[in-house]
Amino acid sequence: MSWQTILAIGSGGFIGAVLRAYFNGIISHKMPHDIPFGTLGVNLVGSFIMGILIAYFMYSTIFSLHVKSFLSTGVLGALTTYSTFAIESFLLLNSGHIALALANISLNAFGSILMAGGGFYIIKLSLRA
Repeated sequence: MSWQTILAIGSGGFIGAVLRAYFNGIISHKMPHDIPFGTLGVNLVGSFIMGILIAYFMYSTIFSLHVKSFLSTGVLGALTTYSTFAIESFLLLNSGHIALALANISLNAFGSILMAGGGFYIIKLSLRA
């Protein structure tokens, strides 16, 4: 891996981590609830954007390797946060909130897959038109 790619991923990761903290804080503040909607929100939006980007990467040649690395591995890798999702789910389970934990796990897992697919197919269909 070149130093340019490493720099692209690292700088994208910085931006993604700051965005995650910012949006997670806003969502959690506006929607206080037992389910961590801040993490769910960044995972769903990030997954949707990842679907869009991967479709562009596959069906278009406008992005360089460094831009792809910056956006996907860097920004979105840090924005979407399955480590936070995992510990939040564990803490819900550990505190006896089984139904909330299962809801959180289901919403994050299935919602992220659906959002990634939705973003992917929107771009795939629009580029074929």
